[in-house]
Order: sequence, then C-alpha cells, then structure tokens
Amino acid sequence: MRKWQSSLTAAGIAAVRAIESEKPAGERVYYDPYARRFAGASLYHVVKFFTSLGYANWRGPGLWEFLVARERYVDDYLGIWLSEGLEQLVILGAGYDARAYRFPALKAGVKVFEVDHPATQAVKLKKLEVIFGTPPGHVTYVPIDFGRQSLAERLLENGYDDSRRTLFIWQGVTQYLTAQAVDDTLAFVVQHSGAGSHIIFDYMDARLLRGASRHGEISGMRRYRRLTGEGLAFGIPIDSMRAFLEERGFTEVQNADHAALEKAYYSGRHPHKVADGYAIASAVVRSP
Repeated sequence: MRKWQSSLTAAGIAAVRAIESEKPAGERVYYDPYARRFAGASLYHVVKFFTSLGYANWRGPGLWEFLVARERYVDDYLGIWLSEGLEQLVILGAGYDARAYRFPALKAGVKVFEVDHPATQAVKLKKLEVIFGTPPGHVTYVPIDFGRQSLAERLLENGYDDSRRTLFIWQGVTQYLTAQAVDDTLAFVVQHSGAGSHIIFDYMDARLLRGASRHGEISGMRRYRRLTGEGLAFGIPIDSMRAFLEERGFTEVQNADHAALEKAYYSGRHPHKVADGYAIASAVVRSP
C-alpha cells in the first residue's frame, strides 16, 4: 500500500458488510451496524448500484458470498474464544473492522489492539470520532510502517503482553504480502504469545494466482492495482495448509474451504454457492 493512501479495499469490504446488514434478519448471514458509516456514502452507493445489476456475481461468482461468510465465521470464532476466557485480541491489518465495538465482552477486561497502516488508521480514527464522539478507550490503536518497523517493536511498546492468551485476527491481508512477511508474522505469533493463543486468517489458493483456475475477480484485482496500491502476491494450496501451519509451530489446525462455508451459512433458507479457491484457517500455538 502507498504510504499516503488509506485502503480502498478496506472501504470496499465495509460496503459489502453494510449491504449484507441491510437484509431482513431472516435472510442475512452477517450484521454490522457500523459498516455503512465506515464505507462512506459515495462508495457505499457505487457498490450497491453495481451489486443490484448483478456485477459482483458476473465478475466473480461466489466471491461476495465468501466475503460475507468470512465475516460471520471470524465472528463465530471470536465468540467461542471469548467464552473460553480470551485475555487479549490483536486485529492485524484492521482496516474498518468493527468487532472491537460490536462485541460487548471486549470492553470487559480483554486488551484489544488494532494494528494497521498509518494512513488507513488515521482515517478510521476520524470516522470513529464521528460515530462515537471519540475513539473507544478500550482499544489501543497501533500504526505501523512495515517498511521501517517490526510488529514486535510496535506492539510491545504499546502495551501488548506476550504472556497473555491472545487471539490474532488476520483478515483480508495475507494475499497482499510476500511469503517472507507471512512467515515473519506467524513467527511473531508463535514466539510472542501466551499459552493457548490462537490465530485465524483467510487466504487464497496459490492456483488462483497462477491462473490455473478461471476467476474473473483475480484479473480485476490485478488491473486495479494502480488504484488500490495493493497487489496479489501470496497463496498456498488449500490442501497444504495443515502441514504449512504445523511446520511453523501451530496445532489444532482447522481449514474452512468453500464447501464448509456453504454448509455453515448458505444451506436451508438461503442457498448460495461460495467461490472455490478461498479458505479460512485457524490454529492454536503449540506448547513448547
């Protein structure tokens, strides 16, 4: 991402959340009361217009469903670990994520950190002032320039406690990183978190990046790289994720692919297909 530019991708995802949230309670998969205000009126109306024309499903069939299911799946995972005594939450590449404000339990004794690019975080803080009057005090905002600063450096100097049981949410980020950056982040989680800590993140199958499977949205993302400043770089075969994480110090690996997400959120009342080639992995840090 460009040093001066906030994330257009983050705003676009907020628009997706907003449009899904407007559906009747019995039809929607996910609800975020703050999403529309994070997206901004102009972008929200543009995305809604093209969605009404069926553009999203024409360009990338099932991708919209994946984006919505991803929000719900991560919410469900966070809810489980909150009920199990979560002590600390770190949201990496937070963008316009609103979980810190939507989950009341996070305001009661859980240390919450949002880590993001300085430009995006600055815009978010201004939006939070509009929504709440002032940024909520239970969240620590950690801007980081990955070109000059390390994750360990920035978190530890902002009060992060590496002895606490921590959940790391890493959503919508890995595909824009180098393989080395992914490894460095996973190594930080393993080396700087308390017993029973865990991570959840989504990722793309490497075959999509190689063009082995026809996905119109992939060519679109690459075409608009000049506008967003975010280029696709990393992927891993979905059937390799368990071994990938176990080799890096994790255990209890779960891997939710398109079929698992369809079964969880799009069966019964609102059947839809979720795009293949995208998945969500979660794992626990292996005890020494």
